[in-house]
Amino acid sequence: MIDAIIVGLGNPGKGYARTRHNVGEETVALLCKRLGLNLKAGRDKALVAETGMGDKRVVLAFPTTYMNESGQAVGALMRRHRLVEPAQLIIVHDELDLETGVVRVKVGGGLAGNNGLRSITQHLHTQDYLRVRIGIGKPRSKEQGTDHVLSRVPKAEREILDVMIERAADIVELMVAEGPDAAMQRFNGL
Repeated sequence: MIDAIIVGLGNPGKGYARTRHNVGEETVALLCKRLGLNLKAGRDKALVAETGMGDKRVVLAFPTTYMNESGQAVGALMRRHRLVEPAQLIIVHDELDLETGVVRVKVGGGLAGNNGLRSITQHLHTQDYLRVRIGIGKPRSKEQGTDHVLSRVPKAEREILDVMIERAADIVELMVAEGPDAAMQRFNGL
């Protein structure tokens, strides 16, 4: 029986690797590296790995759909593993409304214009799942939004994001072990 599903959002393909939009995917990849796992193609439009994390059984996943269709994979994974509680789902994603260098835990809430979250909410019919939000900052104008999330990241900012991905992985581990409240208490003030 699976206790939690951890999904890192992003876009598939080498062209999107290491962009701001893929920090969720990078976090799941780091968790797999820490656990000595490789994600493998699954039946649910996602790369997946099933493992133990402490005394909990978890599925780590990265949807193979584009970001705005992430709910297809997440909904299928939730059904396959018979999870009905939104609190059993942890979504790791980029967040325009947080400055680069900030990572926050959130339980439910709005979508903040994130099409991946919108898709997940449409498929699950709830917004009450857990989130690890990795700040990527806002572009100068709304018109630059797509370029901001999908373009290569300058070296200095990339170094900050790499540290935030490490922190996000630590947060996920704490959320699985002790729950979202413990993670919020420890990390939301940093």
